[in-house]
Amino acid sequence: MSASSVGIFAGLLLALVFIQGGFGWFVLALLFAGVGYVVGAHLEGKIDLTALVPGRSRG
Repeated sequence: MSASSVGIFAGLLLALVFIQGGFGWFVLALLFAGVGYVVGAHLEGKIDLTALVPGRSRG
């Protein structure tokens, strides 16, 4: 699935959240989408989140 297809699908889902739940739920959905993106990017190796966890070292 291409990135543009995923973007269209995510946009449609966010539009449904806005229609059904209002602005507050829309903002919450955006927050969860952002967290999901960061976790996915970390798992793919695009970003490194180990510096954000205190007391953990690369070993």
